[in-house]
Amino acid sequence: MQRVLVIGASRGLGLGLVDVHLDDDWHTHATTRDDTVPRRHRNVTWHGLDVRDRVQLRSLIADIRPVDRIIHSAGLLRAPRRDLMEVNAEAPIRIVSALLDSDRLVAGGTVAIMTSQMGARRGRTGSLGDYGDSKAILNDEFRRMAPRWADAGAVAVVIHPGWVRTEMGGPEAPLSIEASATGVKRVLDGLTDSDHGTFLRWDGRAHPW
Repeated sequence: MQRVLVIGASRGLGLGLVDVHLDDDWHTHATTRDDTVPRRHRNVTWHGLDVRDRVQLRSLIADIRPVDRIIHSAGLLRAPRRDLMEVNAEAPIRIVSALLDSDRLVAGGTVAIMTSQMGARRGRTGSLGDYGDSKAILNDEFRRMAPRWADAGAVAVVIHPGWVRTEMGGPEAPLSIEASATGVKRVLDGLTDSDHGTFLRWDGRAHPW
């Protein structure tokens, strides 16, 4: 049985990513900030993790065996700039690095960090807004870390999941959670070494940086 770790799965897209992996008979480890259990299933194990808490991260690492896939979905849309930078830009890189350094991904396993089209600079300078800046910095750090993560045996990408009907995306968003999560999983299932270090959309198309 393949194993996946989904960081940030209390609701929305993160929980949708849990569901699509369970539907495909993956054993799923998933985290919530407040230690809740939003989905009961024989193949899911829940862990408490505030992505800013290094002690909780060490406990998570100690509690899991190596997984075949790591997905970082935790993020904030509206918060003070410092919190957006800490949660959206810094935490994903730190958490994935800690998991790889601790050999919690099998060789050739996949890593996906959820980013946003709002963080695509497209050659522009200047601010993209607090949220956009946090995702742009995440993208920059991902590109900087990609060679090191490849050396650790990961095939890693950042993914724009689309505009999704979640609490964050709002009711007018055109894409359902199920459609986005299914697309993201399909992309990850098809990754090859040549995809490492790229920025992709939920439908598999390349996204400009």
